Formats: sequence, structure tokens, C-alpha cells
Amino acid sequence: MSFDASMAFMILLFAAVFTAGQGVFGLVTVASQKRLVNRRLAVADRVGGGLSNLVVELRKQRGLTAAGEKKGWAWLTDLIVRSGLAFEPRRWTFAVAGSTVVCAIAGAVLAKSLPAAAVGALVGATFVPVMVLRFCAARRDKALGHQLPQALDIVVRSLEAGHPVPVSIALVGKEMVDPIGSEFGMTADEIAYGATLSQAVERMSDRCRHADVDLFAATVRLQERAGGNLTNLLKLNANTVRERHKMRLKIRAASSEGRASAMILTSAPFIVAGGLQVSSPHFYGDVIHEPFIQIGLVILGVWMFLGNLVMQRMIDMRI
Repeated sequence: MSFDASMAFMILLFAAVFTAGQGVFGLVTVASQKRLVNRRLAVADRVGGGLSNLVVELRKQRGLTAAGEKKGWAWLTDLIVRSGLAFEPRRWTFAVAGSTVVCAIAGAVLAKSLPAAAVGALVGATFVPVMVLRFCAARRDKALGHQLPQALDIVVRSLEAGHPVPVSIALVGKEMVDPIGSEFGMTADEIAYGATLSQAVERMSDRCRHADVDLFAATVRLQERAGGNLTNLLKLNANTVRERHKMRLKIRAASSEGRASAMILTSAPFIVAGGLQVSSPHFYGDVIHEPFIQIGLVILGVWMFLGNLVMQRMIDMRI
């Protein structure tokens, strides 16, 4: 059998490139995780001036006052805090202004009328920012639900090793990534700042507005008032959170058919109307100004909205 040097060279070259790619990917992944883990520490390095300045800065970044209170409209403040986005008014103003201009231009170009441009500007200034905040809050809530059992396990192991509760909570803030790392880190900072354990955990629950975090806060309050073994209570808490997460996944699987039907039935009329508008613009264009057609479209829109509400109630099962 003859030895093919060129083939061996290609194999070695492929192996070298593959290994180098894995190394670069590993370095990027580790660097990203380290940046996430040390996010609160980076804020501490930038702020300086002691624990009080750190606590105030972390609260302001979440859209709270220096005392940790909410300001402005309650529902909007809750949404901003739950989203986890750094509250930067100047940058957010530019982002909302850009969304308003883009939506206004889109409305003017598509409908070729000033009222449509005004409606587009209103949508870009209100609806789009709120939807972005709701999306970020939902994604953060999902991550909190996944990470909370692991955080409780870390607290339990730290307590079993003989550490006090504040040290155990601070350990989660140092070892776990966002969002749970930042939440437990802020809780540990507030305890060190002078708040009691129940007060700090209650503030974390108020920031997150998550059912599993509320359960953790209730467990801590119960142990503080009635006594008992906090380690065993947190073990039960972690197991309960895992079982609730499993139940949510089962419910999501059971309602998948209904959600798919709702998406298909909702999107089908708009897809058909868009296809007709592209292939045959005069199909609706010649009769769209007729009062009977306009009334019919309004009735169909209202009927579709009511149908979506009914389907939402059918598939929205909560525990």
C-alpha cells in the first residue's frame, strides 16, 4: 500500500484547524461567561466609594430610586425592573425616537397618507418600546425559573458547610450568571448595607415578580418568624420549583396544538391578503372605498379579536 503524503497533510491540516476553532470557541465562551458572572463586580469597580454607592447605583440601573422605591407609573416601572435592562434615559430616548421615525416613515410609504404616518409614529413611540420590554421581561422570567433551583442548591450546600445565610446568598451572586446572579448579589449587598434577610429577599421578590422567587421569599419569611431548619426548607423549596417547572413544560406540550392552531388561524387572513395585494392589487383596491366593504372588514377584525381571546383562554393554563 502506497503512502499518500498529500492526503495525510490534508488530514493533519483539518485536525489543526478544527482544534484551533474549538480553542477559540472555548475562549470566547469562557470570556462571555466570566463577563456575565463579573457584571456586578464591574459596576463596583467603576463606581467605587464603598457599599452605599454600589447599592444606589445598582438600584438606579434597575429604574428604582436611591432608596429602592419605584417611581412613575407602577406598571411601566414594574416592566422596566423585570426586563433587567440598564435604565439609561438618554439612550432610551434616542431609541424611542428612532423607532418613532422608522414607524412613521413606514406608515407614510405603505399607506401614502399623513394619518397613517401619525398612526405609525404613535405605534413606534408606545407599542414597540412596550413590546421590547415585555419580550425582555419574559425572557428574563424564563431564565430565572431555570436558574433558581441551582441557586437554592448552592445556598443549601453553603449552609451545610457552616456558612451564614448572607455569605451563602453572596456566593450565588459571585458564582452564577445573570439574571439570578445579579438578583442574589443585590440581595447580599442590601443585607450588608443594613437590611434584614426577609427585607432584602422581599425586595428581590418585588423586583422579579416571579412565582418561584415569591415562593422562596415566603419560605425565608416563614423560617424567620416561625423558626425551623432553613436548609431543609430550601431543599423542599428547590424540589418544589423543579416540579412546578416540569408541570409547566407538560402544560406547554399539552397546549401546543392549540397554540399552533391559533397562530395559523390568526396569520392566514393576513398572508392571503398580502398575497392578493401583491399578485392582484385591484382585487381589494377597486372596492376598498365602499362603505359595505369597510364595515365588513371592521366586523371581521372584531370577530378575529374575539376568537383570539377565546383561544388564549383555552391554552393559557397556569399553576
